[in-house]
Amino acid sequence: MTSKEIVRRTLEFSRPERLARTLPEPWGNDLCSVGADTDDLAGGWKKVGDERWERTDEWGNTWARVEDHSMGEVAKGALENINAVEDLPMPPLSDPERYENAAKTIAENNEHFIAGGLPGFTFSMARKIRRLDQYMMDLHLHRDKIEILHDRIDEVLLAMVENYDRIGCDAIITAEDWGTQLGLMIHPDLWREIFKPRFKRICDAARKHGMKVLLHSCGRITDVIPDMIEVGIDALQFDQQQVHGIDNLARYAGRVTYWCPVDIQAALQSGDEAVIRGWARTLVEKLWCGGKGGFIADFYSDGVSIGVPPEWQAWACNEFVKADAEKGRVVQENGG
Repeated sequence: MTSKEIVRRTLEFSRPERLARTLPEPWGNDLCSVGADTDDLAGGWKKVGDERWERTDEWGNTWARVEDHSMGEVAKGALENINAVEDLPMPPLSDPERYENAAKTIAENNEHFIAGGLPGFTFSMARKIRRLDQYMMDLHLHRDKIEILHDRIDEVLLAMVENYDRIGCDAIITAEDWGTQLGLMIHPDLWREIFKPRFKRICDAARKHGMKVLLHSCGRITDVIPDMIEVGIDALQFDQQQVHGIDNLARYAGRVTYWCPVDIQAALQSGDEAVIRGWARTLVEKLWCGGKGGFIADFYSDGVSIGVPPEWQAWACNEFVKADAEKGRVVQENGG
């Protein structure tokens, strides 16, 4: 099977020949992500003080950070006056020329499963444009205005979905960090009222073209996993599985694919080889549905920011591959 077939079979629970993986060399990577050309980071980060860097993204948001390697956070949103929401310029991400380089990458990686990246779903973009603290108040104090912003963002995202279908992507991929350590950032009922229909609209657009939907979220979003499945999310990328509880995640094994490295907050941070290898094996045993699919082994790419040396992640990668090989032998022996 090609990497494309392995990932698709994993997402569809139709018995891939091995564990799907997004690991560095020498362990192998089945997925290739592409994105639209944007003006983000034009000129790169600029140092504006002794310990502060800033940049402006294509949506007009000003980002800041206090070290030279983190992704930073929005310090000033593009829309400071909510009454100007209808006049806010939107980035021209419907322009087909923005996808020419992505199309070339797809042609060069046609055996890989290809995911086209969105900058976020509705929440991720709106909370940057208004800045998170103000945005949370907007949801209650300026609902009519904030829904206009939501609609405008969704139109950009839907245009991106159409372009990714046009150039031959197998999926769309995005990040929506919805969780704290304890639960969702807003009440689940409010999430279902405001955001669930918007999730469904984007998932429906992707599914219309036969594309899968892959979603990353940090934090404990356990309460809305069934809703995510219902609207059409095919894979949930979780870096912190222990905030959910592995048995809580296993309740939905067979209905959604989990895409995970060894837990970056607990197991990976321990620096204990036995703990790291043990958690890698637990993920495979609990979530891979006996080899039918439902789990993609991942690698946390920014080990520097979380203080994890490469050898700790190497233990995880080796254990994922070892567990995969052992599971394959069991399936063959049992005629699975």
